[in-house]
Amino acid sequence: MSQETWSAVDRYFEQSIVPADADLEGALAASKAAGLPDIQVAPNQGKLLHMLARLCQAKRILEIGTLGGYSTIWLARALPQNGRLVTLEVDPAHAAVAQQTFERVGLADRIELRLGRATELLPQVERDGCGPFDLTFIDADKESSADYFNWALHLSRPGSVIVVDNVVREGAVIDAASVDSRVQGVRRLIELLAGEPRVSTTFLQTVGTKGYDGLVIAWVND
Repeated sequence: MSQETWSAVDRYFEQSIVPADADLEGALAASKAAGLPDIQVAPNQGKLLHMLARLCQAKRILEIGTLGGYSTIWLARALPQNGRLVTLEVDPAHAAVAQQTFERVGLADRIELRLGRATELLPQVERDGCGPFDLTFIDADKESSADYFNWALHLSRPGSVIVVDNVVREGAVIDAASVDSRVQGVRRLIELLAGEPRVSTTFLQTVGTKGYDGLVIAWVND
């Protein structure tokens, strides 16, 4: 199988069951125009996040890594009118694009974007009483994946869901000797999950327009 085939299959399913959406397309266009990296989730992955949030009846969502706000829109749309999403972004340029997008699509009242390093922002999120969160989506620097997961678990409740993106790294995750700090960051996360009794965890390998990667889904045990 080739990247060409993976992308063609994604396009086939998206045209059938994940139809084009003007607001989401506008978010992608704004990110591209601003020169943001093309690393946001694919449409089918965005809809998966949306469905997970709906399935766990999320009223409070935490996102670590906003980028241009594409995944944020998918998640925020799953919230009820009184729901709240807190999203953390370290890059001021990314945050500016995302905030403009949230206002343009009419979701700014449900989304609170905080600018800064997530490891520094998360203690304040706790102090401000923003949690517990029903769903957390982690899609930021992979070197800190274990730290982010620990915080997500701390800010969750029994029954919460935690999703971590980009954990397969095109298969490089199996290389214990890798000199890639992102790979080693993911491996530290997997080691953490293997010994963490408070969560039930699984993983999915994915192929598609975003290449070969995967995600971890953890359920906070009752």
